[in-house]
Amino acid sequence: MIRPLGSFAHFVAASLAATVLCLPPPYAPTQAGESREGAAAEPAYACSDNAHLARLSAPLARMRRLIAAGRPVAIMALGSSSTAGAGASGPTASYPARLEAELRSRFPGVAITVLNRGVNGEEAADMLARFDQAAAEDKPDVVLWQVGTNAVLRDDPIGPVDRLIVEGLTRMKALGADVVLIDPQFAPRVLAKPDAESMVSDIAATSARRGVDLFPRFAVMREWHDAAIPFEAFLSPDLLHMNDWGYACFAKLLGAAIAEAVTRPVVSAGAITSK
Repeated sequence: MIRPLGSFAHFVAASLAATVLCLPPPYAPTQAGESREGAAAEPAYACSDNAHLARLSAPLARMRRLIAAGRPVAIMALGSSSTAGAGASGPTASYPARLEAELRSRFPGVAITVLNRGVNGEEAADMLARFDQAAAEDKPDVVLWQVGTNAVLRDDPIGPVDRLIVEGLTRMKALGADVVLIDPQFAPRVLAKPDAESMVSDIAATSARRGVDLFPRFAVMREWHDAAIPFEAFLSPDLLHMNDWGYACFAKLLGAAIAEAVTRPVVSAGAITSK
């Protein structure tokens, strides 16, 4: 039996708590064998709540129902290398692993699994070619689709990519899953491409037209940089993929956005008064 939404008020309180995480920047040894303990102290940067940027417009209805009922939630993280975890120190530092831990802490007692379906180098067409099989295995309640970066890096025209994204969203929604698009990262190798911001804008427009959520990774990371956090603090040495700090903060903010969406009060039709 589904519990009323009021029964998880403690989730709401946890979800709306300030999202600030202090993490050390990445450590890059200057000579072989140098240890972290032997390095000079580095400044810490605050992973501040970007709720004004990262709020999800749709309420993630399927996940909301499952959370309210205390039932398991399966989340598929579909994407390329920044989903797989390139640049992280290990699999547990990837954003899907961090996000799973974040959501479990916000919804204790609910079995939440984030399945990492990131493959290095893939574009939208590659992801869709394997999506049906992965969906049959994962049976996702939520799909997080990170897309667009490799198309920008390879100078692909935006039009065909947009058509593939629309096709993918149609297939994902046909499963009854909640969908969150994740746009490219704000990183020097992406910014060097002429179509970078056009791709970001196209993904935002497509998400709005199709009524799916968007986590604006590009804008969130740009705000980090505008706040005087250097690229080296949140990106790996290739200046493309995130590092442990970047993935941790990304997962923290995405987790906060998801938690807010599934605990957001629902305004009933009877509560709306005409003027």
